[in-house]
Amino acid sequence: MPSKSGKSYSYTEAGVDIDAGAALVERIKPLAAATNRPGSLSDLGGFGGLFDLKAAGYEDPILVAATDGVGTKLKLALDIGKFETIGIDLVAMCVNDLVVLGAEPLFFLDYLATGRLEVDRAAELLSGIAAGCREANVALIGGETAEMPGLYAGQDFDLAGFAVGAIERGRLLSGAKIAIGGKIIGLAASGVHSNGFSLVRKLLEDQRITLSDKSIFHESQTYGESFLEPTRIYVKCLLPLLSENLIDGLAHITGGGLVENIPRILPAGLQAEIHASRWSLPGIFDWLRTAGNLSPRQLVRTFNCGIGMVVVASESNAGEVIRRLGAAGQAAVLIGEVSAGGDPSVATLTGQAGDWGFEEPWQVVSGME
Repeated sequence: MPSKSGKSYSYTEAGVDIDAGAALVERIKPLAAATNRPGSLSDLGGFGGLFDLKAAGYEDPILVAATDGVGTKLKLALDIGKFETIGIDLVAMCVNDLVVLGAEPLFFLDYLATGRLEVDRAAELLSGIAAGCREANVALIGGETAEMPGLYAGQDFDLAGFAVGAIERGRLLSGAKIAIGGKIIGLAASGVHSNGFSLVRKLLEDQRITLSDKSIFHESQTYGESFLEPTRIYVKCLLPLLSENLIDGLAHITGGGLVENIPRILPAGLQAEIHASRWSLPGIFDWLRTAGNLSPRQLVRTFNCGIGMVVVASESNAGEVIRRLGAAGQAAVLIGEVSAGGDPSVATLTGQAGDWGFEEPWQVVSGME
């Protein structure tokens, strides 16, 4: 059926700019090329990404895959107009999930969906993704940009990432080696990372704080800069320890916090005992605790509370793990122990009066209201 108005239409008039998409691909090709590593085969812009496991040094590998997003942290980036750091977040959330299984992250793909493709903004996002890939030593071998004006309104967009790693058969880190007496080591987070931002945004709104206001917990930053601090990537500091069998288990501390993520790696019949007195609650979390009048349970199940990754090591290896992490520039502290428990396994975080600013002794146990 011909157009009733007789008008000739184009895809651009419908809101999709094919030329902008092509321009973006050309603009980010050098960024992707800078992430090449042994095994990289692809040039950006093809129908699929290629990676050669043999060239990467693997003989009998198991592939490990992870996907994630950045959540409503995207809204803060939109409000500030700064997008590079959330690209780093995207990579971090995926590759940190791979390394907890003992896998070496190898390559990464991204997906950007938006109402209208703004090349400068998309290039900034992808610059951050490339920076995160370089930090994790993963190749950015492809991705997809979707322009959907009927689905995303105004400046809104969404971002997803996909990472694939490998591990030689028989070396998968399952947590099976974790035993009573094992030491729980906390690796310092860079900030809030990428969880809990619906609550962060609510508290900023209720406190009538603008993102450009000077932060009370980081003297040289605004609130926006502090909360946009990208998720720390732990890959490079952990892979050497994994290769030497110094680690019995790893837990990435994301949604659910310490008490919900650590039990995921514990064998049946074991529990994690964590002591809040062993590290100080960073100022950004103390502000969240106070601004939201958060109970201990609300705080520790929503935010990482300063610990972005947990290592479980035997008593004989724990000191060496902490020393090696420190030498690699990663702050690490002994925060707890593994003990006999019930089934299912749980984690208990205990604080005394005054710990983290709470007035009474407190305890948070995973899976219990």
